[in-house]
Amino acid sequence: MNSYMKNNSQLSTVLHALIHMADRGGPMTSEALAACLHTHPVVVRRLMAGLRQAGFVVSERGHGGGWVLARDLASVSLLDVQLALGKPVVAAEVVPQCLVAQAVQQALAGTVREADALLVKRLAQITLADLAADFQRRMAGLTPAQRRAAHAA
Repeated sequence: MNSYMKNNSQLSTVLHALIHMADRGGPMTSEALAACLHTHPVVVRRLMAGLRQAGFVVSERGHGGGWVLARDLASVSLLDVQLALGKPVVAAEVVPQCLVAQAVQQALAGTVREADALLVKRLAQITLADLAADFQRRMAGLTPAQRRAAHAA
């Protein structure tokens, strides 16, 4: 998997977790988030640790504790989340000793810079509140049984 796909997948996973947290409205354990994300709690703890360092989430200890959003959804853009992950938005793999990779990188360099600038601009325009509102709009038209199934998927 190239680094762009990995970064994109990680961003998607983190956004998924944050919207579940917003919907819950209270603390969520790593185990509960892992169930929502179909992953392991250790993966969730690693992702949340980076978000905690960026000030997006806090962890509450003890019975009833878990991860809690620390900022208003409207104040956090998708770009903020991507940057909190510590990864470039678009990254091309470089294999310096491979002449084919060097030729490909040279040919794509300008295009990658343009794509990166466009993606950064768009991610900066979308907030977590936008995603939460879209999620709520989608859930509103479902029956209770459909909501349970859709939310667990």
